Amino acid sequence: MTLRDSDHTIENLAALQALFGAVGEASVRKEVSHLHPVYQRWIEASPFAVLATVGPDGLDASPRGDPPGLVTVLDAHTLLLPERAGNNRIDSLKNILADPRVALLFLVPGVGETLRVNGRARISVAPDLLQRLAMDGKPPRCVLVISVESVFFQCARAMKRAGLWDASTQTTVPTAGEMLAALTRNDIDGAAYDRALPARQRDTLY
Repeated sequence: MTLRDSDHTIENLAALQALFGAVGEASVRKEVSHLHPVYQRWIEASPFAVLATVGPDGLDASPRGDPPGLVTVLDAHTLLLPERAGNNRIDSLKNILADPRVALLFLVPGVGETLRVNGRARISVAPDLLQRLAMDGKPPRCVLVISVESVFFQCARAMKRAGLWDASTQTTVPTAGEMLAALTRNDIDGAAYDRALPARQRDTLY
């Protein structure tokens, strides 16, 4: 391998563009600066998204999930993303306080395409927004009000390569308890953690 070989490292835009070639017309024209009605329909069907942020301590990408309509389309330029109960790390929120730029990747189960939204977010605790986005009678901790700057869909190649929605590709990975036990040298009882986790998640979902 030549990981440290500078002769084989792409270091400028011209070299990068030469490597990949011209952008296709469809790839250019699918990007718009607002929530086109066809993109609004896509967002309204999505129950899952990944939120990416950047701040002084680095990058963060974290999952967000709710029933379809996870993110509310307020208008052609604005999205509302509720912040539900979680682990209280608030990595994304701390980043947004320092740098409002955000990116969202929306997924729909069984669909190969994804939808990408870039914009800027602010954190709101306006009572009307909290009540509007309550789930099971419980309002979110806060709401991200996202001003949209660009929207486009991503083709299905990555999903097809990964076989993401193919049940035959499922495999076994360490449980949450097993990972915690390994990372804490068994200071945290992994088996006990795993036993308590389903009930804790059920009781604190919202």
